Amino acid sequence: MKKETSVSQLAQRVQSLIENLHKVDPFVLASNTGTEYIPTENNTGKFVFSLWGEPVSLRYPDFEACYEMTGEKLPLPFWALLAYYFVTSNGAPLAGEWISFSELPDGRFYSQAFQGYTGLKLSRAFQKSYGEFKQTAEQVGGNRKQFGDIAFSFHILPKVKLMVVCWFGDEDFSPSYQVLFDASVIHHLPTDACAVLGSMLTGKLIKAKGV
Repeated sequence: MKKETSVSQLAQRVQSLIENLHKVDPFVLASNTGTEYIPTENNTGKFVFSLWGEPVSLRYPDFEACYEMTGEKLPLPFWALLAYYFVTSNGAPLAGEWISFSELPDGRFYSQAFQGYTGLKLSRAFQKSYGEFKQTAEQVGGNRKQFGDIAFSFHILPKVKLMVVCWFGDEDFSPSYQVLFDASVIHHLPTDACAVLGSMLTGKLIKAKGV
């Protein structure tokens, strides 16, 4: 029952966010989010863009989200992520600089918890298996970056990038992993959505590894 309640609450939250989107011109939304808006007849259309490297579309004006190739609806958590993204994005470009969760608005209050369900989970999953981490990160769509001892960035949404960085450690310190964000993310997602996104990325990596 609790899970059903939380799902219902999330769906209601998405609908509330979508109501705000109805007040904004779709071409402005497309510019702010870095997506392409394709108008059709009777004031309808769709936004086309990439999510986790897959082509998706968001219909206008009902903002239903689906995979472009199959027409299948996106899972509710992904739909919620898109709703937050479209409501929050203000058109700011990617910064090319990386910040930790603690540097997000109010992030320092929850940074320990965030590290617990992201970096620490990755540390337990990969430990010193750096080659396996590299292979898994590439499999999930990561691009190698010069950061830490080994790092990969992930282009989640047109204006949202995350990075997972690993420091190898030594005989005194164990390897450590951390999820970072392109500094522009504060212009595109609220902090709680960033937390969910970090958890999603962690889950994708661990699932791809087969843990």
